[in-house]
Amino acid sequence: MSTAPPAGARAVTDPMAGYLETHPDLKYVFFGGKGGVGKTVMAGATAVWTAEKGRRTLLASTNPVHSLSGLLGQNVFGKHTPVNGVANLFAYEIDTKDTIERSKREIREKIQWFLKFAEISTKADEFVESATMNPAFEESAMFENMIDLMFRNEYDVYVFDTAPTANARRLLGMSKVYSLWVNKMMKSREEAQSLREMLSFTKKKEQDPLMDYLVEFRGRMEHARELLTDDKKTAFFFVTLPEALPIAVITRFINWFSEFGIPVGGVLVNMRIDRSVVTPESAAFVRNRLAMQDEHMQTIWEKFDSQVRAIVPLFEDEVRGSEMLRRLAREVFSPAEAASRNAG
Repeated sequence: MSTAPPAGARAVTDPMAGYLETHPDLKYVFFGGKGGVGKTVMAGATAVWTAEKGRRTLLASTNPVHSLSGLLGQNVFGKHTPVNGVANLFAYEIDTKDTIERSKREIREKIQWFLKFAEISTKADEFVESATMNPAFEESAMFENMIDLMFRNEYDVYVFDTAPTANARRLLGMSKVYSLWVNKMMKSREEAQSLREMLSFTKKKEQDPLMDYLVEFRGRMEHARELLTDDKKTAFFFVTLPEALPIAVITRFINWFSEFGIPVGGVLVNMRIDRSVVTPESAAFVRNRLAMQDEHMQTIWEKFDSQVRAIVPLFEDEVRGSEMLRRLAREVFSPAEAASRNAG
């Protein structure tokens, strides 16, 4: 089997380092893709790179199945934790249970406001239980926590390791969904308030706490939408393997994210076999895998072309700890000439 680059081999033309240089105000960086493609390690490597460039960085996980603590070799669950061995870098695995319980408390308060205002004697807990049993409730709570981090503006860069792309798409798309829902709710509340005042014997205008909340919430969601769709501040990067299924997944979701107006920063290809170490004497399995990857790399170039930001080789060991993340960061942010050796 020949190990020479196949016909039509191409190189990365606009690598990650170049993309970040042309987007100096980039502040919110998201990584998504099919489960198991390496979103967490790519997010970690990017966070290490920005932190070592002198930018105060938070690496945060919005994935209910957290893996940052395992990646970093230290407990970062539930609080912003300085990362060992990397100046300017903090990591945080969102406490999903705490987030959900806090959201339940807030919902209970809002429902109690409404019931008191509407003079309904039903207990709020019945409504809370119904609302929080919705399968999307956890995603909604995680979204709220994510935008809380963004609004606090405590860091120069936020790098988010998101849930698998199907969930991430809903998570980030909620800003638009919320806005539509709140606008409808406000219209209904305005109509109800107007009718209530018409039927009232007094002309005194009553305070409507739920309406106050909806107005505040609409402003909050609009601010979130502005941040998530600002192509100067925000970018979503998709991670794939040179395999058919991950490529198909991100192809579909790139289109969906574009529909929401969320800027797509590009595609990172992970676990590319280094052809320089493959010889005719290599195991048939390795040679066959390389041939398979060569075919899928052609598909990647056809579909994504200038959106490909990095092609990262398959390492001989797992990526874990700050030193391995530095090594990965060098591969992700290397010049186009270096990346071309594995372009295929």
